[in-house]
Amino acid sequence: MILAAGLGTRLRPLTNLMPKPMAPVLNVPVMEHIAVLLGEHGFTEVVCNLSYMPEAIRERFGDGSEWGIALSYSDEPEPLGTAGGVGKVRDFLTETDSFLVISGDALTDIDLAEMRSAHESNDGIATLATKRVNDTTQFGVAITAEDGRIQGFQEKPDPAEALSDLANCGIYMFKREIFDYFPEPGARSPAGGDQQPEGFVDWATDVFPALLEHDVAFHSHEIDDYWNDIGSVGEYVQGNVDALEGAVRVNAPGQDAGEGIRAGPGSSFEGAWLKAPVLIGSGCRIDPGAGLYGPVVVGDGAEIGDGARLRHAVVLPAASVPPDAVVFGGVYGSRPL
Repeated sequence: MILAAGLGTRLRPLTNLMPKPMAPVLNVPVMEHIAVLLGEHGFTEVVCNLSYMPEAIRERFGDGSEWGIALSYSDEPEPLGTAGGVGKVRDFLTETDSFLVISGDALTDIDLAEMRSAHESNDGIATLATKRVNDTTQFGVAITAEDGRIQGFQEKPDPAEALSDLANCGIYMFKREIFDYFPEPGARSPAGGDQQPEGFVDWATDVFPALLEHDVAFHSHEIDDYWNDIGSVGEYVQGNVDALEGAVRVNAPGQDAGEGIRAGPGSSFEGAWLKAPVLIGSGCRIDPGAGLYGPVVVGDGAEIGDGARLRHAVVLPAASVPPDAVVFGGVYGSRPL
């Protein structure tokens, strides 16, 4: 299951324009990188939950066949929490003994085959991908025993109080019995507030505490692979930079147009000054005299005016950077009227 129903509030104002899974990384929606990853690892039967701007995702991905998956959708008029959307499609997910849940709005090249092997080899009901982080204040962290069995969690602890630096990546493999530990119908989640919809369930406050309370084994699978939850504009830019520089294994569109330069069809940049790495989308116009000091990603149909200077930046599709503008360390876009 691809989780794609979140509001992406931490990524505003970008998510005022698009749902977070549609945020482009190397001019490709981040969820498309996830779809490719699933197909490469043999996860071909996929369901995706939708809530915020759902048509943008439906129109882009359709039935998923372009990416080698069979994709269906589960609509959530009101978001059902981190686990409620999974519970809503339990009939689909329990057709097999185990299933994968992965965020559609995070950038990763996780080895899912390795995680599957770990999940099948341990005696637990669940396997959670975790990764060591420097700043625990931005993540929920898992406290584990020496054998990887999870003993508890801390939510965004201060480093001085953190008992672990293993961030929960929001990538899970579950046995079908996980649903035995979901709240009873009609139960109210502490994470859902007073107006929570029927079926709202949260992993951190409802399901995982139930596993701990009943002494049910579940395990951490620590990864060295790239993972970025794109939780802020700064992390979004860094994700694009990392992808451009090859720190994460994802495909970049376009053709080679010089060492460290890629460009899509229909783009003009003759007379512009380009310093690698730079990715220029399709149908772009880079005026003579403009300077792109990589890492820079320019979205499809964007225009860069004469004398503009860009560095460590992402220009969104169809945006127009005016002449002599300076864009450094951020995202440049144009809000539709």
